[in-house]
Amino acid sequence: MLKRRQNSASSVSCSILLLLICILLTPPAMARPGQASPPAEAAYQRGLTALKSGDLSAARSAFEQVLKLAPRSPEAHNSLGWVLLTQGDAEQAISHFRAALKLKPEFVQANVNLSNALLAKMNVAEATEVAREAVRVGPRDSETHRTLAHALSASGDSEQAIEEIRKAIELDPRRADLHDELGTLLAQGQQLSESRAEFHKALELDPKYEPALFHLGVVLLNMSDRDDAEQVLRKAVDLNPNDAAAHFYLGTALEAKNDAFGALQHYEKAAEIQPDAASVQTRIGLLQQRAGNPDKAAAAFAKVVELSPNNPDAHNNLGLTYLQSGKGEAAVQELQAAVKLRPNDDGFRGNLGTAYLQKSDFDSAVRELKEAIKLAPAQASHHYDLALALKLKDDLPAAIAELKEAIHLDPQLPDPYYTLGVTLWQKGDFAEAAEQLRSAIRVKPDYAEAYYTLGSVLKQTNQLPDAAAALREAIRLQPDFVGAHTNLAAVLRQMGDTDGANSESRAAADLSKQKTNLQGATFATNSGKRLLGAGDVEGAISQFRNAVRLAPEYAQAHQQLGIALARKGNKTESEAELSKAAELENRSKTHSQ
Repeated sequence: MLKRRQNSASSVSCSILLLLICILLTPPAMARPGQASPPAEAAYQRGLTALKSGDLSAARSAFEQVLKLAPRSPEAHNSLGWVLLTQGDAEQAISHFRAALKLKPEFVQANVNLSNALLAKMNVAEATEVAREAVRVGPRDSETHRTLAHALSASGDSEQAIEEIRKAIELDPRRADLHDELGTLLAQGQQLSESRAEFHKALELDPKYEPALFHLGVVLLNMSDRDDAEQVLRKAVDLNPNDAAAHFYLGTALEAKNDAFGALQHYEKAAEIQPDAASVQTRIGLLQQRAGNPDKAAAAFAKVVELSPNNPDAHNNLGLTYLQSGKGEAAVQELQAAVKLRPNDDGFRGNLGTAYLQKSDFDSAVRELKEAIKLAPAQASHHYDLALALKLKDDLPAAIAELKEAIHLDPQLPDPYYTLGVTLWQKGDFAEAAEQLRSAIRVKPDYAEAYYTLGSVLKQTNQLPDAAAALREAIRLQPDFVGAHTNLAAVLRQMGDTDGANSESRAAADLSKQKTNLQGATFATNSGKRLLGAGDVEGAISQFRNAVRLAPEYAQAHQQLGIALARKGNKTESEAELSKAAELENRSKTHSQ
């Protein structure tokens, strides 16, 4: 759960899921501490001055001094309790608020503060009782009604909470925070349009009231008004850069607009401010996973597991990330933990089966996938994964049966058709294999691998023109498909088209060389990154230049070279390399789209 940080010294941190009111503590009474001596009065004034400057430690020390000099001062007890509550010591704060009320039973602010302290200790029933007493002794004080609204909201009585906040607004209509809290309560009841209006009223009264901007942004996001939500949440983080929740929801708005890069920036900022927010780390992990950065994703998910060791979803996410990066053993351990925590989740069982597949532990994979099917017999993906495990165990009849069941359960899944086609091809049933591969293509027309395999099957049955057509389509869909070029060259040669065959052979050779060069460039880039991390800038630059020479279109090499050159102080060349990297990345994204 994400905690908000407030700028004001008169607030304490609070938790939010969507929108929860953060209890703002009433400032301590500014009255003199009873019939205290001049030294006590001086100490009390020092405490108030320290509070105004946000120095809680000095304020606490001053109020403690007052109580030594004037132990029966209700104002000093109230003020010290306020400081203790602000510092997070609710238990001690409660004792001082009770002492203040014993000395001065109708002390309105002490009642208000005691109710807030009891809420902080989750003693909702007594907090409500004390808040009602505060309203009784201070019916014309907006803060008493606000405090009662907090207690009623915590008890689940939203209707009465809204009524009390409205009474507070009637008494003090110019308070932006009251309109903000009414909007929050309305939002909790899914009265989004009404809540939006209250947040706008709060901002009319105080355009720089950051909590109202934050809450308005979240409501707009829940109303699917992503553009306005982004705009409002940007204003919130500008006003309070340390508001982790505002960064989180701004990231959520950007993610909803498919701006993964921008979303990740704000999620990471939220995590920097509040490292123990599991929800933030989860979003970081998911975005890094989608971006193909399994190591960064694993780091985020590992943090979630550390924060929430009994959360099965956290273990599942980490296990899947390890699976993505080929760490089968680690994946199995995490997925076993997920299954142990939630044994009847068929998805977890299926993921564990897949992890065993990656480890080539086919017996365990079959066992877990059969358990998944017991839990969810109509889940086509479980039957498909079980078919893969059975196929790898060379149990082709059982594999074929599972593939047919997967197709029966979900005829729009392309992979079961494709794998069934390959399996039938291996059994020598060429006609039926071709039919299944055509079905895969019908479901997924851009399935380059299916066209390539169909071409290979047709080549083997001497249907050369159809084989050539299928292989050409595979190449059209995936121009760097070396195997398709190689097979097409063989088909064309059989058909007597020597020039065409030679052209395809050259294309295959060129692509093979490019792949070899890219492997070398990747190795050189990784080596350069290690050298740069060790402080060897010149050695790193040499490796990055070698990578660029081997693969001029490899964006990572240009980017890392730009970084290394910047560290060396070569600004002009650095900017040129970084610009080239950005150009290549954009070209790659455009091509993939």
